[in-house]
Amino acid sequence: MNRNFIDRLKEKLQAPLPGIEAQYKMAHVVRRRYEPPPPTARQAGVLALFYPKGATWHIVLIERASSHPADRHGGQISFPGGKYEETDGTLAITALREAEEEVGIDPEKIELIGELTELYIPVSNFLVKPYVGLTTNTPRFRPQAEEVRAILEPPFELFLRQDTRQETDLQISDNITLKKVPFFNVFGKVVWGATAMMLNELLEAVNENGKGGR
Repeated sequence: MNRNFIDRLKEKLQAPLPGIEAQYKMAHVVRRRYEPPPPTARQAGVLALFYPKGATWHIVLIERASSHPADRHGGQISFPGGKYEETDGTLAITALREAEEEVGIDPEKIELIGELTELYIPVSNFLVKPYVGLTTNTPRFRPQAEEVRAILEPPFELFLRQDTRQETDLQISDNITLKKVPFFNVFGKVVWGATAMMLNELLEAVNENGKGGR
């Protein structure tokens, strides 16, 4: 396993981040307008976790279960993560706690190596802080049945391929269809919205030369 990618990843995450401009490149046209979070916004933390598998670095995503009718994110692909609890103390702990609950990885085996730009999600009124983590061992994921329908383990280099970036029409309710929504095609799954926006900032932060992941 080549450590050069990880060393570059750590270095780039300490430099000024690409920010919302990079995020909004993977946003639908109706979303490409900055909306400041209101004082009532709920806080959340998510984890972009890198880990070795085979000869390359992977990143874990989850397909969320749709057990709650009011859940605006059920069925979508996202990073492990969730709502801040007062007992957490910090959003970094929120991200680690939620990752343990949702995919079963021990927080003590994760090194947090950086963070990305926070992103406000108007539809659910969450202000999300993404953290980037690393584990040097290949995890044995255990999905939380109530929250996680499936675990996706794409190699990070998948996101560097131009054919992974696509557009589609998405029906988000009975009477609303979004046209030409940008997304990452991950094993036939549509990764769009906030997760795609955060992924794109990560890509621009650490792979501006178009190479990496091994």
